[in-house]
Amino acid sequence: MKNKFLLNGVVPPIVTPVDELENVDKAGLERVIEYVMDGGVHGVFVNGSNGEFYGLDFENQKRAIEVAVEYINGKIPVYAGASAITTKEAVRLAKMSQDVGADALTVLTPMFIQPSEQELFDHFSDIAVSCDLPVILYNNPGKTNNQISPRLLKRLLDVENICGIKNTSMDFSMTMKYIETANDRDDFAVFGGIDYYVYATLCHGGAGCVAGTANVAPRLVVDIYENYAKGDHLAALNAQKALMPIRDAYGLGTFPVMMKVMLNLLGVNAGKPIRPVSYVGEDVLRQTEKILIESGLLSQ
Repeated sequence: MKNKFLLNGVVPPIVTPVDELENVDKAGLERVIEYVMDGGVHGVFVNGSNGEFYGLDFENQKRAIEVAVEYINGKIPVYAGASAITTKEAVRLAKMSQDVGADALTVLTPMFIQPSEQELFDHFSDIAVSCDLPVILYNNPGKTNNQISPRLLKRLLDVENICGIKNTSMDFSMTMKYIETANDRDDFAVFGGIDYYVYATLCHGGAGCVAGTANVAPRLVVDIYENYAKGDHLAALNAQKALMPIRDAYGLGTFPVMMKVMLNLLGVNAGKPIRPVSYVGEDVLRQTEKILIESGLLSQ
């Protein structure tokens, strides 16, 4: 297994610019990657929920990873989403991700169906052993209606390739329980997936965050992590507070359009979302512009 110990820091789940036919826009994706890398992020996550993986077919998911791997060229790790309803399709995505050069996988619980704990265990285990990449589990009950319980995580710790978990849940106690559950594995990383809790996750022993707002304000999110790492808790907390209005802006449109809206306003042309999600109107654009100005990301 390669790059096992690179699982830390700020890893934005980057948006996926698409063309008029909703295929991956190579130049657009490279612009987004360059923007977040200039902000100092420690990895890039392709084909996540902010990346609209659900709207990309197999070939487009493959293309997105290829573009990221080629453009980043080993400077920072590329995390690839390998999430699907069926185990067979997730394994196919996992093997493809390894073949095209990803450094790690992120695997969401299945959506639509509600597997038992044993079925989830088998699902994640089969994906992990199908390749040599480290696997970060992805708990997002608000989107999938499925939860990775601490009890299930405890069992999955015995699967060598499973090296981390991301908690995208407003229930911060779950992050705390994951950290406690994995306490005996010093190679296991717990990431925060809710941008309100980046600083809190670090304080409780987390490895970092997979933060959607790092698409738009990568330096600000990195400041939380780096200030915490050097022991400047006040600066880290102030950066966390400054991030709040950007995260609040999610509610101005249908997820995940707002990250593209903000990037477009900042001059990083990320284009439109994949339908049925629509772009926002002028009133929301003006509200968003005001948020970016007040956050110091955009000049008046």
